[in-house]
Amino acid sequence: MDPSETEPTADYLGQGAAHSGEQARWPGTHPVRRIVRAFLGIEATSFFLAAMVHAGFRIQGYEHREAMIAESVIGTVLLVGLTMTWIRSRTMFSIAAGVQAFALLGAFIGTWTIVVGIGLRAVLDIVYHAVIVLVLMTGLVVAWRLRGTRATG
Repeated sequence: MDPSETEPTADYLGQGAAHSGEQARWPGTHPVRRIVRAFLGIEATSFFLAAMVHAGFRIQGYEHREAMIAESVIGTVLLVGLTMTWIRSRTMFSIAAGVQAFALLGAFIGTWTIVVGIGLRAVLDIVYHAVIVLVLMTGLVVAWRLRGTRATG
């Protein structure tokens, strides 16, 4: 059977490939880097959209200056991290883990402000924080587990 037709190794995160002396191969390129970058792009876009809502753009009644600033900063950090994954691709997983950990801390602070009554307590805010915390945790786990692997692509 042609190697390009084979399924990736059962352990596509790189551990199995390291034991066999060769890297896992997918047709085309290794999707792991694209998955990590997709997480960063989706997360950054999400924070920028949330900042726009808190700025009063398109949806009225959710204006909150401090939340807009915090979400803009978090979105910018994620976007810079995404950009750095191309500039410093050898350390992309560490970069991704670092910026997602920063964003997760910010999301936890936002959740805390909702709980204690400092932030908006709208259903939209509560749902957003719950979802973004789950997305960030998933992205962080993926990036952290891939840190130190030799995923190429």
